[in-house]
Amino acid sequence: MAHTIYDIARIAKVSKSTVSRVLNNKSNISEESRLRVLKAIEELEYQPSKLARALSTGFDAIMIVSRSTKTTASNPFFSEIINSISRKAEDENFDVILQTSKNSKEELEKCITKIKAKMIKGIIMLSSPINEDFFKQLDGFNIPIVVIGKVEGSYTNVFSIDTNNYQDSYNLTKYLIDHGHRDIACLHSPLDYYVSIDRLEGYKNCMKENGLPVRKEWVIDSGYTVESASESIKGLFDSQERPTAVFATDDLKVMSIYRSAVQHGVSIPDELSIVGYSNSNFSPFLSPALTSIEIPVKKLGDAGSQFLFDIIKKNKNVQARTIIPTKTIIENSVRKVE
Repeated sequence: MAHTIYDIARIAKVSKSTVSRVLNNKSNISEESRLRVLKAIEELEYQPSKLARALSTGFDAIMIVSRSTKTTASNPFFSEIINSISRKAEDENFDVILQTSKNSKEELEKCITKIKAKMIKGIIMLSSPINEDFFKQLDGFNIPIVVIGKVEGSYTNVFSIDTNNYQDSYNLTKYLIDHGHRDIACLHSPLDYYVSIDRLEGYKNCMKENGLPVRKEWVIDSGYTVESASESIKGLFDSQERPTAVFATDDLKVMSIYRSAVQHGVSIPDELSIVGYSNSNFSPFLSPALTSIEIPVKKLGDAGSQFLFDIIKKNKNVQARTIIPTKTIIENSVRKVE
């Protein structure tokens, strides 16, 4: 038979409200009463109902807001970072709710519903949409939101953990230019999120500042899948005039280029050099090894979740925006053009 707080109150000879204050770590209680309640809890081997406690104080849970599965399928970044956040939540004895939505309107409605129902005490978003209306509407609910990505607006309860996507992309493009490449293509993702925009702008500005043309036919929106990226690179391989190098803005695009190169008999790096981003376990199996920016997925997940729990527990104030440094990996996927 499960015991209740009424049983604890009877044995400890205190009121039910006193037991409730002890269970919720309230300070307005005498030390003598607290000790009697704790002793009764131990004698009865009482296990508090998480559901009952949540009705008054809210669930000890956070919500991870991911993108639509149409944009995350086969992308290892999302599974890796969710795993990192979930491990931290377990350490903090918090539950995790994973939310996906068909569109931004549905996403907002789901978030508001869970906030009003006291189901969550914080939100981690795994990407940052360029339309920040979402943040504006949630900011007023006074619940912390940590975004893995860039946030442009100024908010009270929205915090950003990101890498410097613009500079990293600029540096990768510059590496190709420094190795003599002038005809450089770019395979990028749809421009719905800041990460896609910043990586594309890093490439474009590096080309322009080094006096090189940005050719429209070589700047290709390659979608969110390996299949769509493979179709994009196929068009480059089939064209009469090929670039000598390609900058890929994520590892799905990288994998599609390597696969398509094999299918078309194109040698990397002899006939095509490639640079890009790596944040998965696939990169070590690429041959030749990829020159890349290594995305610190675990550090992003750890930092984002730590920030969130620091705010929830009011341990300390955190910066509105934090940049996590990346690492450049120089390998054999780029040849020097004489």
